[in-house]
Parts: sequence; structure tokens; C-alpha cells
Amino acid sequence: MKEVNQQFDVATNFVGMLEKDDNMSPGIAAIKTLLMVLEKTKFDTVQEFHSTIQAAVGAMRKTDKPMTSVVSGTELFSRFITLAKFDDKTMDEVREIMLSRGKMFLEKLLESRNVIAKQAITFISEGCRILTHARSRTVREALILAAQNNKRFHVFVTHSAPDHHGEQMVSELEKAGIDCTLILDTAIGYVMETVDMVLVGAEGVVESGGIINRIGTVTMAICAREMKKPFYALVESFKFCRLYPLNQRDLPNEYKYNQKNLKDTAKVHPMVDYTPPGYITLLFTDLGILAPSAVSDELIKLYL
Repeated sequence: MKEVNQQFDVATNFVGMLEKDDNMSPGIAAIKTLLMVLEKTKFDTVQEFHSTIQAAVGAMRKTDKPMTSVVSGTELFSRFITLAKFDDKTMDEVREIMLSRGKMFLEKLLESRNVIAKQAITFISEGCRILTHARSRTVREALILAAQNNKRFHVFVTHSAPDHHGEQMVSELEKAGIDCTLILDTAIGYVMETVDMVLVGAEGVVESGGIINRIGTVTMAICAREMKKPFYALVESFKFCRLYPLNQRDLPNEYKYNQKNLKDTAKVHPMVDYTPPGYITLLFTDLGILAPSAVSDELIKLYL
């Protein structure tokens, strides 16, 4: 395996990107980091490339950042850039092809939120009341775009313990001129009967069409189902992951807990939970508006 340039620390670069840009998804930061690895490392064989990429992904997985989109995004990135035919190419030419394809892949992903927002705003009607959970960057972009299209609506945002990301979400939406109410996580049932829809983001979409998202999402989904409110998830396709959990325990611990808590998970709460597809009305993605049952077909296409 080739060593990455010693001046380039994969984990430090990955974490630094996320700390510098609060709007960046961990999955996007991971892909940008892999592109830097590709630029800074020369390979003698394609096998050496795979080994180096795996080592870089391993370094990022040891950080305390959310891992779901990192794993799915880097898998799709590696798959996409190696689809070209390399039989008659030198390794320098192969590397340039991979870099070109990698930059094309990233450019497409960076447009995902805008594509999703344009789909979602058609479902946001004048005067409607929306409930959302914590701080989803994709949901925020959709709501701001709807406001820019002169739609007036009210958003209820959960506080989202323990990191209270809901406070930041409310601040960002209010700056865009959107009426908001910050609510307790335990007030979901009280507020649900007054809203018209639920919009949430996701850290990952699994093969069944269910989602992995901030802890408390499944509670909100169950409540929405019981009160017959549509539950929509807004999520980029690079977060589609090859997992098929049947319950909460089936989620990998590295997705549910910070790295420092993995040794003793019995005494800490998980950061995410799994919402089964039966509670999800539709998924708004850059691949289109999907029913949960369509996700498995889209995953097959992504990995062909």
C-alpha cells in the first residue's frame, strides 16, 4: 500500500473541513478528503489505490463524526471512479481518469440539496404548518426556498437533546423570514395534531426504504402515522447504504454512538435511530420522489 503524503493527515483534514463549514455533510467532507488523497498519492497498481482508499476511510471512521453518510458516500465514490476501463492505460492515466470522474461525482452531489428542495416545495402549501426534527440542512434549504417563492407557513422545530441543534435551526429559519416555534422533544404528540406534515432529513437510507436519522425520529414517525399526518424524508442519494436492519439493535454501533463511547454503549444513549419504511410516506431525493419500496431498485442501479 502506498503511503499518503506525510504532510496530509486524513482524519485531521476531514474533521477540519466539517468544523470550518457547518453546512457540509460528513459524507461530502469524506468524498472531498478522498479526492485529496487521490491527488496527493501515486499508485503503481489499482490494488494499491483500493488499499490506500480503504485506509483513508478507516482513518475517518475513527473520528467522532456521524458515520452513516461517510460509509455510504465513500463506497459509492470508490465504485463510481473505478467504473472506467483501465486495461490499456498507464497508472498516471488511470489516476487522472479517477480524479476526473471523482470531481464529476462530487459536482453532481453538491447539486443534490437544490434538486430535492425544488421537489419538496411543491408539497408546501400557503399557510401550512410543518413539523421538523433537529437541524437538517436539506430540510432547511427546502424551507428557505419555499419562503423565497413567497409561500407563508409556520415551522415547529424540536429542541433535539442533547446537542440542541433545533435552536440553531430556528435561528437560521428566522433569519430567512420564516415563522418558527421551538418545541420540547416531548411535545411532539401535543403538536402533531395541529400540523399538516412532517419533514425530516436523514443520515442514511437503508435497503428497505427506512431511514437512519437523529434520535427521536422514529418516535415522531410513529406519532405521525397514528395521527394520519404525512411523513416525508428529504435525503441525498449518496446516503443510500447497503444495510437491512430489522430493528434498532441491527444498526451498527459505529452509526449509533460516538467513537469514544463504543467501548461501553450500555451507559450512553444512541445518537440516531432507525425509522422503518412503513412509517414513511415519501422520500424526496435527487433521483426523484420515491416510495420507500423503490429504494432497493435504486440501490441496485447505484451499485451496478
